[in-house]
Amino acid sequence: MTEQTLVLIRGGGDLGSGVAHRLFRAGFQVLICELAQPTVIRRAVSFASAIYEGHILIEGVEGRWIRDFDEAGRAPGEGFIPVLVDPAGQAIRLLRPGVVVDARLAKRRLDTCIADAEIVIGLGPGFVAGQDVHAVVETMRGHDLGRVILEGSAAVNTRIPGLVQGYGRERVLWAPCTGHFVGCAQIGELIHTGQTVALVSGHPVSAGISGVLRGLLHDGLCVQEGQKVGDVDPRGLARHCFSISDKSRAVAGGVLEAILYLQRRLTSTSSYVKVSTGKER
Repeated sequence: MTEQTLVLIRGGGDLGSGVAHRLFRAGFQVLICELAQPTVIRRAVSFASAIYEGHILIEGVEGRWIRDFDEAGRAPGEGFIPVLVDPAGQAIRLLRPGVVVDARLAKRRLDTCIADAEIVIGLGPGFVAGQDVHAVVETMRGHDLGRVILEGSAAVNTRIPGLVQGYGRERVLWAPCTGHFVGCAQIGELIHTGQTVALVSGHPVSAGISGVLRGLLHDGLCVQEGQKVGDVDPRGLARHCFSISDKSRAVAGGVLEAILYLQRRLTSTSSYVKVSTGKER
């Protein structure tokens, strides 16, 4: 297995896109599989946005929406990251990637399993390394962020947003009811406490703090009451809204480490088997 091995990433949100960006720049072939209507918040730095816009450029790397599995098989290695609508992960069976990364952040195990590829990696809680996947990468902010776990699980989901300048839950925008979502402000825009930044079926979504609007759902999506629909960055720097986050870079570094470590372990095991059976000396 080499850097030209296909890495299939399930989920093209903030963290999945940071992983895709780093692996692509490191020379890996990358394919992202997403929902038909991705519910990504940080749309400006999520390759999943290509499904809405046709393409997206994130820090010099382009993501393009591709329409079918045949195109998915041809696209990796063409100088951009292909993004395919494939919620069921059919591309795993059809394209047989060498690496699968589950970046959907469901906080619970879905349908990814350790038999999906030679190397399978899960991001955050919901996976058990050595059982569901070969490795787990920690996604909780703190001392262990980005750590590669080869036995056991990531930290349990606390359901409490990470603190940014002392703000946690209050920096997140939540749907006040179930309905259709429409944004009233632009990502990167400076907003103030109490300002209406979106509507859900006519009901206002108001900012809990002042800062820049770092992320917001795409217009037209149907959301559920209490669902996260956006977030505000109290640091007030608009450029942060359009660049990969420190958290995403740390997690991406963990995924790259996990792939290289597991590749080396696979190579060592393969060489040992060949020597011990007399097929290679």
